[in-house]
Amino acid sequence: MLKEYRYSGISLSGKTIQGIVLVHNSSTAKKLVNQLAVKHKLKINSILPKKNFIYNVKLPNGKKIKGKQSAYTKQEVANALARIGYHNAKILPVLLDFKPKPSSADIMMFVNLSSFLLKEKMTYDKILHMLSDEQTNSALKETLRNIEAELKAGKEGSEVFSRYQDIFGKFPAYMLGLATKSGNMAEVYDATAKFMERDQEYKKSMRQALLAPAFTVFATIVACMWYIVSIFPATARLFTKFGVKVPPMTDFTLKLSDFLGANFWWMILIFIVPIIIILRWWKTSKGRVWRDKFIIKLPVIGHLLHKSSIEIFFRVFSAIYSGAADNIETLQSSAEACRNAHMEKGVKEIAIPLMLKEGMSLVPALERADVFNRTSLSRLKTGAETGNVRQSAQQIALFYEKETSYKINNIIQYIQTLVGIFIALAITLLTVVSAEIAFIQPPTPGMTGM
Repeated sequence: MLKEYRYSGISLSGKTIQGIVLVHNSSTAKKLVNQLAVKHKLKINSILPKKNFIYNVKLPNGKKIKGKQSAYTKQEVANALARIGYHNAKILPVLLDFKPKPSSADIMMFVNLSSFLLKEKMTYDKILHMLSDEQTNSALKETLRNIEAELKAGKEGSEVFSRYQDIFGKFPAYMLGLATKSGNMAEVYDATAKFMERDQEYKKSMRQALLAPAFTVFATIVACMWYIVSIFPATARLFTKFGVKVPPMTDFTLKLSDFLGANFWWMILIFIVPIIIILRWWKTSKGRVWRDKFIIKLPVIGHLLHKSSIEIFFRVFSAIYSGAADNIETLQSSAEACRNAHMEKGVKEIAIPLMLKEGMSLVPALERADVFNRTSLSRLKTGAETGNVRQSAQQIALFYEKETSYKINNIIQYIQTLVGIFIALAITLLTVVSAEIAFIQPPTPGMTGM
C-alpha cells in the first residue's frame, strides 16, 4: 500500500519548501526526495511518514474521549485537538499499525455496490462516504476516504485512482478512474465488476486445471518414494538379514530403495534446481512471454486458456472503446488486462506500431499481431465493416465466456479423473508389493540344508 511522506527543506533563496510523496516505503521516499533536491537545488531537513496516533482526552465533566488521528508528528495531533478545545490529551503512536490489503472479494463488493447505488441515482461522494463507513478492511476504508477527499478537492479521477493501483489492481483502478469522467458511471462499474469476476474465474481455472493436479501428482510421488525408501525396507530387510530369499518384486523394490537412498540429494537437486531457474526466469519479461506462449499451446487445456484471454481482452475493449479511429489507449489497456504476456506483446509491439506508423486499420493490425484466432478476428472484421466494432467485441466476449466456462469445467473433471486413476494405480502397486511379503516362507528352524 502507498504511504504518504512529507519532506521539508530550504531553497537557495532561503524559502521554506514542503511537499508530499506517495511511495511504498521509506527508502523509495528518500531516493525520490533526493532526486527532487538535486533537480531543484534544495536542502532537505526532514522526511516524515504519515502515521496513526491514538489520543485520550478527559473533559472537565469527567467524560473520556478516545480516538485515532493520522498525522506526521505527535505535536500536530495535539494542535488539532487544541483547536477544538481538547487540551492535555494523552497521545501515543500506534505501534502495530498493520493494514492488511483488501481481498479481491472486498474490491468486487465495493464495485458492485457502487454500481447499484449509481443506478439508484445517488451521488458519487455520498457513495464513497457510505461505503467507507461500512467497510471493515482498514486499508480500503482509508483509501475510500482519501479518494473522497481528493475528488472533492477537484483532482482528476484517473489521477486519483491510479495512485491506489496496489489496492484495486492496475486495470480496475484505471477503469474506476475512467468512470469518474464517463457519461455513464454505472455502466463502467458494471463492466469492471464483470472483468474482475471473469479474471478470478480465469485464475481459478488455471489452478484447478494445472496447479492443483500437478501438486497432487507430486505429493503422491513423494509419498510413494518415502514409502519405498524408508518404510518398506524396514520390514523386508528383516527377512534378508537372516538369509531368506525374497520374491522378485520385493527384491527389485529393495534395490530401488538402496539406489534412491544413495543418490537422494543429487536427484532432488536435479529436480528442484531447474524448477527454481524456470520460476525466476518467468519473473522476467521474456520469461513471461515464453510461458504464456507455451501455455496456450498445451494439449487439451491450452486453446481454452487462450480463448479465456481473448474473452477478457474483448470484454475490456468493449467497455472502454470510444469509436475513435485509432483507440491506442484502448488496445493498450485491453492487452494489459488479458493476463497473457504473449498476447500483450503482440498487440503492443506489432499491432499498435502498424496503426501508428503505417496507418493500418484495427483488424488488419490485429491479424498481423498473430495472437488472436480466426473466429474472433472474423467477427471483429464484420463489426468494423458495419460500424459496430463495440457490439462485435461484446459478442466475442459473451460467446467465449459461455464456451470456455462449459468446456473448462468438463476438462477439469477429466483431469481430476486421470489424477484419481494415477493415485489408485500408485496405491495398488504399493499394496501388491507390500502384500508379496506375506508369501515369504522362512525356513523352519533345524530344517536348513535338508
